[in-house]
Amino acid sequence: MKSNNTDEKEVKEVEEGEVKEEVVDETSSEDKTDNTDAEQEEEIHDRDEAEESSEQVLQDELAESKDKYLRLYSEFDNFRRRTAKEKLEMVQTANEDLIKSLLPVMDDIERAEKSFSEEGTDIKAIKEGIELIFNKFKKALEQKGLNSMDDKEGLDFDPEFHEAITQIPAPNKKLKGKVVDTVEKGYLLNEKVIRYAKVVIGN
Repeated sequence: MKSNNTDEKEVKEVEEGEVKEEVVDETSSEDKTDNTDAEQEEEIHDRDEAEESSEQVLQDELAESKDKYLRLYSEFDNFRRRTAKEKLEMVQTANEDLIKSLLPVMDDIERAEKSFSEEGTDIKAIKEGIELIFNKFKKALEQKGLNSMDDKEGLDFDPEFHEAITQIPAPNKKLKGKVVDTVEKGYLLNEKVIRYAKVVIGN
């Protein structure tokens, strides 16, 4: 009988030990679960903070880019307006300078006109006066960079400077394909063609 009681007691102790171990294991498992949840929440929180920080950085960069763009646009607009104004002033000043240089010629023409109305005016004197006025006018234009093209007979036809208005039989073989006559003189302003010479070509 004693032996049976002892055995029952030992079995009971073993069972109680297993129950205690199971309780300890369950408690340990619960603690681990709690720790894992806390870690996950912390990771999510850190990730959210990182995303918010990254988004803020992007917003700051975007705002900075917009500010730079607006400043550049404003500077370019001011530059465009200033350039247009300077160009207009330059054109007006150039015209003013040209007109001033032609005023003395106008004075001479007015004096010549008065002399024409006087009785007994010498034709030779009138001719000399017109030549003087023309030379003064020509010199004023040359000082501004205007030059006439060469209009001699026998020049090679050059489409860079000439405009052929018609062709006629060449007076001689040497004038075939050459300039036979100049109907309207061509002009260069600072080496740039501002009027092509209208010429007749021999064929």
